[in-house]
Amino acid sequence: MEFRYLPMTETDKKEMLDVIGIDSTEELFSDIPEKIRFRGELNLKKPKNEHELIKELTVMSNKNINLKEYSSFLGAGVYDHYIPSVVDHVISRSEFYTAYTPYQPEISQGELQAIFEFQTMISELTGLPIANSSMYDGATSLGEAVNLSAAHTKRKKILVSKAVHPESLAVVKTYAKGQNLEIIEIDHNGGITDLEQLEAALNDEIASVVVQYPNFFGQIEPLAEIRKRIDSQKKTMFVVSSNPLALGYLTPPGEFGADIVVGDTQVFGIPAQFGGPHCGYFATTEKLMRKTPGRLVGQTTDENGDRGFVLTLQAREQHIRRDKATSNICSNQALNALASSVAMSSIGKHGLKKMAELNMKKARYAKKKFAEMNINVLFDHPFFNEFVIELKKPVIEVNELLLEKGFVGGYDLSRDYPELGNAMLVAVTEIRTIEEIDYFIKEVGDIDG
Repeated sequence: MEFRYLPMTETDKKEMLDVIGIDSTEELFSDIPEKIRFRGELNLKKPKNEHELIKELTVMSNKNINLKEYSSFLGAGVYDHYIPSVVDHVISRSEFYTAYTPYQPEISQGELQAIFEFQTMISELTGLPIANSSMYDGATSLGEAVNLSAAHTKRKKILVSKAVHPESLAVVKTYAKGQNLEIIEIDHNGGITDLEQLEAALNDEIASVVVQYPNFFGQIEPLAEIRKRIDSQKKTMFVVSSNPLALGYLTPPGEFGADIVVGDTQVFGIPAQFGGPHCGYFATTEKLMRKTPGRLVGQTTDENGDRGFVLTLQAREQHIRRDKATSNICSNQALNALASSVAMSSIGKHGLKKMAELNMKKARYAKKKFAEMNINVLFDHPFFNEFVIELKKPVIEVNELLLEKGFVGGYDLSRDYPELGNAMLVAVTEIRTIEEIDYFIKEVGDIDG
């Protein structure tokens, strides 16, 4: 047998064509004009049998760098964190693994409760009363937040800090194009948003101000100061993109008056897995509840008074009239949301704070060691688990040599901030040992000369 699944035979195809009353598969495409049909041969390899194909793909896969064999100091939105073993056990159960959107509450209580618990924990972390489940990732959550702020305020201009993740900013610009929104970028000053430039750009045409906390450089933005400036404009909204692990220690954005807090829960129970998939979160105030994208799971009671869960609000076009929908975000990241819920539950609120503290302490240890090696550390604001170092050589060259030593180096900031020169964004998480950190810093110092 050369196939993993039973293929259609020529007899099967003939029987199906007979049933629908045509003579060939070609007739299925008769509505497509001949002049736009492709008549040549696609430049593809000849098909292989299952054994040969698996062998070829395995050889290709083994060329990848994996985090079981390499120590990673690369963050920039995708982090190597501790994942409790129970996470994989729970999400591998068929009732979760194969589930899609839980439209029928009477047979979906487990799935609905898992989503409800996710919403509850995100609400507690962000300091806001409403959280949905679940968005594609942090970047699309931010795009949705920007669109919501424009729709709510009926304004078309958005102020976005350049210290927001560059990829998230690119997604925001893509979202904005469809809504004819104007994205105005605010420079960073010393690694945090330039408050003077922000204040000067604020006026009664601004729908929202968008910052990241901690920002892309790992620095902690002064949310209270930013909120104070936003308050000069009555309707302008405050949108914060935030690493939820950092919120295990930092003051939640909701306590600073943020209207919308978004982010990515990859830090909880979701492996780096070559960049995705992730799970976005979206938290907001009660007054914006009915404008929240995606769906909300609510808690209720059945006719016997027992606790139950239902899809309470579904404001996407799949459920309501297209012109009334707040978003067309339709996919379901519930499995990844479940992974994050299980990880957060397993770690616990005290463990989560300890995990955040370990990130901060180890990052500060690494920063101190770099300084002792006479490697310049840029920016001196409070930070979480990422900071920026300045090298003599191009980061891409240093990273190639670090790979030979068993390290995935930091992020090359020259890709997005050429004005910073040979700057590397270094992430230090709780699973990096002191020995790994010391060895990494020594190798960086030796390579950079």
